[in-house]
Amino acid sequence: MKHLRRRQITALATGMLLAAGISLAAPASAAAATGSARTQTPLVVNARWGGHCTYDRLVIDVKGYVPQVTVTPVAHLVYDGSGKPVPLAGKYFLEVRLHPAAGHDDAGQNVYQGPKLVKIYLPKLKGMALTGDYEGYVTFGAAFDTKPSYTSSVLHGPERFVLDVAHPNVC
Repeated sequence: MKHLRRRQITALATGMLLAAGISLAAPASAAAATGSARTQTPLVVNARWGGHCTYDRLVIDVKGYVPQVTVTPVAHLVYDGSGKPVPLAGKYFLEVRLHPAAGHDDAGQNVYQGPKLVKIYLPKLKGMALTGDYEGYVTFGAAFDTKPSYTSSVLHGPERFVLDVAHPNVC
């Protein structure tokens, strides 16, 4: 009886050690495979736009993953940090804010290669500006003559945030 009990304890201990070894190894390899991509700050590398029959599209290209993005209607656009007004003509504005994100690398070199301030001649979208790359936030402003009705999405391969602004069919 004593001998049987000792074998049960040994088997139980061996099983526990084996299970612990496997469970400890699995998260480490999983973290190496997926965790590193999420620990790097996403880099905003470009912004572009296009006109379609029933919507105008603003696209923000990101290296890494698309972070949390908020789109907020604002009364006017200002540059982050300074608070100076952004010189975009329009009556309505949207602020697009990505966080965590950066438009520069760890050495402080710009990686954002897109436009900083541009007038656009689409049915709805009239202008776009990079308004901030400050303390983990990258911010854009978009200008419109009429109140925008919009939807947003994230697309992959390459990673990008998309803002679609509806308008009547122009095709």
